[in-house]
Amino acid sequence: MAIVLGTKPEAIKMAPVLRAMENSPLFSPVLISTGQHREMLEQMLRRLRLTVTHDLAVTRERQQLSALTTRLTSGLGEVIREERPDLVMVQGDTSSTLCGTLAAFREQIPVAHVEAGLRSRVLGDPFSEELNRRLVTPMTQWHFAPTPRAAAALTAESVPASRVMVTGSTVIDNLLWARHLGEGRSAFRSDRRGVLATLHRRENQGTTMRAIAAALMRLAERRDIEVLVPVHQSPTVRDALLPVLGNHPRITLTEPLDYFDFISTLAACELVLTDSGGVQEAAPSFDKPILVLRNTTERPEVVRAGAAQLVGTDPSSIHTMVTSLLNDPELYGRMADAPSPFGDGHASDRILGRLARDFSRTPAPASALEATAVRASALPGGPPGR
Repeated sequence: MAIVLGTKPEAIKMAPVLRAMENSPLFSPVLISTGQHREMLEQMLRRLRLTVTHDLAVTRERQQLSALTTRLTSGLGEVIREERPDLVMVQGDTSSTLCGTLAAFREQIPVAHVEAGLRSRVLGDPFSEELNRRLVTPMTQWHFAPTPRAAAALTAESVPASRVMVTGSTVIDNLLWARHLGEGRSAFRSDRRGVLATLHRRENQGTTMRAIAAALMRLAERRDIEVLVPVHQSPTVRDALLPVLGNHPRITLTEPLDYFDFISTLAACELVLTDSGGVQEAAPSFDKPILVLRNTTERPEVVRAGAAQLVGTDPSSIHTMVTSLLNDPELYGRMADAPSPFGDGHASDRILGRLARDFSRTPAPASALEATAVRASALPGGPPGR
């Protein structure tokens, strides 16, 4: 079985699946790292105790999506032809996910999609992740949805219900594993009320991100808070944030945090400002209110649960909402006490249990795609293997 990943969030969310495979006699995983986010990914793979079988190293400085897509599809196609796995597993919505799915489809290898069914319903927001999700779906045989809403989105798009399974989010599996290890240190420098801000989304870069940075500067006028910003490696993100946020005594800028340090920092903060999908999933497990710095979210469950509010990117709105949370204990308490909608930490077990059952049956589950169905149903009974 081949696992494709290329970014730090993919490594976090696929790590528990890989660990479960390695502990099972039924699976023999082959990990393909595309290196889409090279430096951050390598650090993450080491910390998560993951061993790469194939490293494509596609990263180029300030690379364009079109060129990245070409390199990914070509490189992944070569590895998949060489390995001939019984299954290719992808996660989420990155370019590595889309290209891994496309390469597998062209080689008539069935695909399992972890974190399937997320939709913002706005094609360009987030860009280009929403499009990637929609393109992956018709080429996928197993759709592992993190929530009932995600599963319903898939069946609404005519995916057979028999191919959709609600598993919970694997990010919670990894979060609980990391908390159990007890590693990592908070990056906050003071005992002030901690505001953790993470920014990287492509649609927020440029003028919008500079405006968000200005809002953070205004917030830092309060003497009771410390704003912590782990600055993404993207040169475009750094160009927007560093000139605005540098040299303020109550703003702490760091390099991207080690996973375990990030978890400790998240546990130590009072609230979270983010445009990240993964942080929206993780923060409710720590009872931290989330203000989503986007106009849409493909995870509306966290808003409906009351753990997050969608505040957009307008600096005045950001300042008003943060101030309300910091000054209103009742509002803060309602958000902090809201339940997490993303599962119980056993998503990986459900995913591998489903695959083991399906591969032991003849024929394999029906696919919407004739070539993939033929390939899957031709597999002999027994474990999935590579």
